[in-house]
Amino acid sequence: MGCFFSRRRKPALGGPQQQQQQAGAGQDAAPGEQKAPQYSWDLRAKVDPKDYTFSGLKDETVGRLPGKVAGQQFVIQDCENCKIYIFDHSATITVDDCVNCQIFLGPIKGSVFFRDCKDCKCVVACQQFRTRDCRKLEVFLCCATQPIIESSTGMKFGCFQYYYPELALQFKDAGLSIFNNTWSNIHDFTPVSGENNWGLLPETAAVQDYVPLPSSEELKAVRISTDATKSIIPVTRGQRQKNSDESCLAVFFAGDYTTANARKLIDEMTSKGFQLVQTKEVVMKAEDAHRVFQQSASEFISLLEKGPVVALEFNGDGAVEQCRSTINEVFSGTKVFVSESKASASQDVDNFYNFADMQMGM
Repeated sequence: MGCFFSRRRKPALGGPQQQQQQAGAGQDAAPGEQKAPQYSWDLRAKVDPKDYTFSGLKDETVGRLPGKVAGQQFVIQDCENCKIYIFDHSATITVDDCVNCQIFLGPIKGSVFFRDCKDCKCVVACQQFRTRDCRKLEVFLCCATQPIIESSTGMKFGCFQYYYPELALQFKDAGLSIFNNTWSNIHDFTPVSGENNWGLLPETAAVQDYVPLPSSEELKAVRISTDATKSIIPVTRGQRQKNSDESCLAVFFAGDYTTANARKLIDEMTSKGFQLVQTKEVVMKAEDAHRVFQQSASEFISLLEKGPVVALEFNGDGAVEQCRSTINEVFSGTKVFVSESKASASQDVDNFYNFADMQMGM
């Protein structure tokens, strides 16, 4: 797998004289001359890069409130001992040369790239996650694709867990599914024989102990919860060792209440002590249904045309019986695929997630 980014900073925009020349290009023509046509893009509000940059800060708390970034690119660079919060969705974010910072980054439609950073603690949601030449980053991560580290050491990862009222819509605006999170499936692009450059944060790790809630009056207006049970992203075990040899697969099909139903089942199962291992939202075709659902595929093929499915893997002794019982009691009017027995469940899980990983290029 190759590296997708090159170093270094983007060149600064032109100086005031150049900007004045550009601004004057569309001014009224002199008498007798033909007036230049005006295009829709001339009428757009000009973006000031300073509004989308934190640079050269030390011992400060800074941030952007919901609605203030609105899908733009953002740059964070040369900051030390800072608390930085981006409570909005963005296109891409680069974080360069930051030391001992605590950083929250709301949903990023494309990539986030950390370069030459050390001793930072972060909460990040993104499509792609990359680091290069970093040391001791601790990251609560939601990433739709496989996270990649390069020439980086002492990296620790946990599952994203965060809530504020605008966050769900920001995920949607960034084109990210709350169910596609490969936070623990790290690819080390530059492994060292006999060493491990990354690991997982303790299961008991609490977000606020790493990235505390903002203390500035402006940012305190964001109504944040770091309670795992309220997290927009379902908290999963990921690559951690499973507690039991019994898992169960449940698959919800597209409809008006798919997300709500999936979250309800997660709440019901986890409240009874079962663990959510992984989740996935992916489009399936008829041939995929035969591969995954096998002999019961015909029941579900017509439902696949409505949109992507949401799959959940639960783990724990008795997971299949409890999941089937909960589906029957709580979702009696909803068509759901559930593993039939402990014997078939592990094959169901393998069949679905092998298909999903191929579908998503994992």
